[in-house]
Amino acid sequence: MIEQLKISELLDLNETIAAVFFEGCTYPWEVLAKIKDGIRKLGATLSEEEYDKRGEDVWIAKSAKVAPTASIDGPAIIGRDAQIRHGAFIRGSAVVGEGAVVGNSTELKNVILFNKVQVPHYNYVGDSILGYKAHMGAGSITSNVKSDKTPVTVNTGEEKLATGLKKFGAILGDHVEVGCNSVLNPGSVIGRNTNIYPLSMVRGYVPAGSIYKKAGEVSAKR
Repeated sequence: MIEQLKISELLDLNETIAAVFFEGCTYPWEVLAKIKDGIRKLGATLSEEEYDKRGEDVWIAKSAKVAPTASIDGPAIIGRDAQIRHGAFIRGSAVVGEGAVVGNSTELKNVILFNKVQVPHYNYVGDSILGYKAHMGAGSITSNVKSDKTPVTVNTGEEKLATGLKKFGAILGDHVEVGCNSVLNPGSVIGRNTNIYPLSMVRGYVPAGSIYKKAGEVSAKR
């Protein structure tokens, strides 16, 4: 089970500009503490022909579309052909991948969105990593702090893995689909190509290639 939680089992690092952040890490949540400084180092190396630097530590690809009503605090990197739509709020420490969509009233904080990720309507994504072509339906959010404020663990069903993190939302593997108005509780890890039903409350690890209906009702895709 622990093997399935490794970076190599969840994410295609060829689909993010932030691949260097993952060096030396085994599990994806280990990367969360490296995002802020990693962006500053990576941003300083980006081509001025492809990226504009705006404000303090914000790099935006010239081909990206950013609505004038969007708010972007640094450090942040907005990749090629990304869309930052009306009313989006990027609070800093965010990498938005190529062709990704950050929609109206969506808030990001300490995140990596791989290429082609979509968080297009009323989403909160904090202290999380979303893999290639992952999609969060309208109103779905990551909850990144436990109510008792204790460190987050990842529940595999067989054991609980300590992360040492007080803030850790979710890891979505490549091609994950999250249904509308779902809540991903702290420490949720969703395997590749999995579908989460709308209105779900998810906790712990959901295997790759699954359909998650509710706790205890998870079936393999056919």
